[in-house]
Amino acid sequence: MASIRLAVTGMTCGHCVAKVEEALKGVDGVWGVFVDLDGAAAEVDFDDSRARPESLVEVVKAAGYDAQVPS
Repeated sequence: MASIRLAVTGMTCGHCVAKVEEALKGVDGVWGVFVDLDGAAAEVDFDDSRARPESLVEVVKAAGYDAQVPS
């Protein structure tokens, strides 16, 4: 199991939060998601043998927002 905090930009409202959360929860291996609108971030708990950070970033981008793993 792993946990990661993604920087997410482009969210402006609760609907945006729900859209990002739904996208992340749809990734195989993700079991926990908390999206913080004010903090512009998403905390994701996932099985690192089934999901990779890059795939998490990709689904957020596909949902219409920008995401990256902070360095």
